[in-house]
Amino acid sequence: MSIPELVPAYARGDTTFVKGNGARLWDDQGREYLDALAGVAVCVLGHAHPAVTRAICEQAETITHTSNLFNSQPQQKLARTLCKLSGMDNVFFGNSGAEANEAALKIARKYGHQIGKETPTVIVMEKSFHGRTMATLSATGNAKVREGFAPLLEGFLRVPYNDIQAVVDAGKNNRNVVGVLVEPVQGEGGVNLPAADYLSRLRALCDQNDWLLMLDEIQTGMGRTGKLFAYQHQGFLPDVVTVAKGLGNGFPIGACLARGKAAQVIQPGSHGSTFGGNPLACHTAQAVLDTLVESNLMERAAELGEHIREGLRRALAGHPLVSEVRGCGLMIGVEMKKDCGELVRRALELGLVINVTAGKVIRLLPPLILSDTEADTLIDTLTRVVGEFN
Repeated sequence: MSIPELVPAYARGDTTFVKGNGARLWDDQGREYLDALAGVAVCVLGHAHPAVTRAICEQAETITHTSNLFNSQPQQKLARTLCKLSGMDNVFFGNSGAEANEAALKIARKYGHQIGKETPTVIVMEKSFHGRTMATLSATGNAKVREGFAPLLEGFLRVPYNDIQAVVDAGKNNRNVVGVLVEPVQGEGGVNLPAADYLSRLRALCDQNDWLLMLDEIQTGMGRTGKLFAYQHQGFLPDVVTVAKGLGNGFPIGACLARGKAAQVIQPGSHGSTFGGNPLACHTAQAVLDTLVESNLMERAAELGEHIREGLRRALAGHPLVSEVRGCGLMIGVEMKKDCGELVRRALELGLVINVTAGKVIRLLPPLILSDTEADTLIDTLTRVVGEFN
C-alpha cells in the first residue's frame, strides 16, 4: 500500500495492524495473526503487556520529559539496574539502537585520540548491521545498505565474521586500530552464529592490544538468546555494549553501556541527547527489565527456542530447499537454498508474521512470552509454508 504523504523508505505490504495482545496481532479487517517477529525483536514481552502499559500510564501522569541538565529519578534507577545486571560501570541513554552504536563509536574514537592514535580505526565485520546513521552505516558490512551514501566515514576495517585470524592480521597491518565492533549473533546478516570460542578469543585479542571490545546487542540483548545479554553465555565482560529494541518493548530507548577504561571517555560537552533517557522511556524500560528478571523469561527463551528449532528440524528434514535450521534462544533462522522473500506473504495469508533476511533466511524473533501452544502453531504453520515452496 502506497501512501504519497509518506517517504517511500519501506516496502510495506497491504496489512494494517490495529491491535495486539501477547503474541497475537489483529488487522483492520479483524483477522488474527501469530506474531513470530515481535516488531523485529522489539516486543520481547509481547503486545499490550500489563506491566508496560501500567508503567507508561504511571509516568505520563507525573512527568514525561526534563532536560538532561537536571537529575531524573527514573533515569538513575534504570542506569543502576542495567549496570547491576550487565556488570558494566555506567550508561549513556539515547533513543534507538543506531544512537547507542553512535555513542559506542564516539567512545572508541575519543579513546583512540587519548592514547595517541592519529586516525582511530575500528575493526568491523562483513554482513554486519549497526544502523543507518552515517557512522553506523559506515560500520555496517552490508554493501547494499551502504549503496548511494558515499562518501562514508573513514576509520573502519572490514573483515569476515567468525574469523579470528582476519582480526589479528587487520591489527598487525594498521597501528591505528582501537577496537572491535561485533554482533554476538548477526541478525540482519542471516542469523549467523560464530564458533563457540569466537567472542572469548576476541576478548583476549583486545586485551593483548589495548583495544576496546564493543558488542552490538541491539538484537541479541534483553533475553533474546537465553541470557539477558548474549555475552553472558561466555563468562566475560565487554568494554562497551549497546542495547535497544527489546529494552523498551516498543517504546523508543537505546543504551550504550561502558566499563573500565571506556567508562570515563565521554565527559560533559562531548556527547548528548535531547530526548535520551527521558523519564517516560526509562520508567517503561525499568518495567520491562523487572518483568524479564522476575518472570525468568531468559530461561524460558532458551528452552522454547530449542523446542522450536528441533520441531522445525524434524518437520523439514528431507526438504530439498532447506539448508539449515539454526539459532540461539528465540533468535532463529531457517536458511533456504534460494531466495524466499515470497514466503513472508504466504505466511501472512496463513496468519503468521515472519521475516526474510539476507535474501534466503527465514528469521523468527517471537516474543519471549510465547506459549507452548503458540510455539507449536508456529512450527506447524511455518512447516506448511516451507513445504509448499518449490
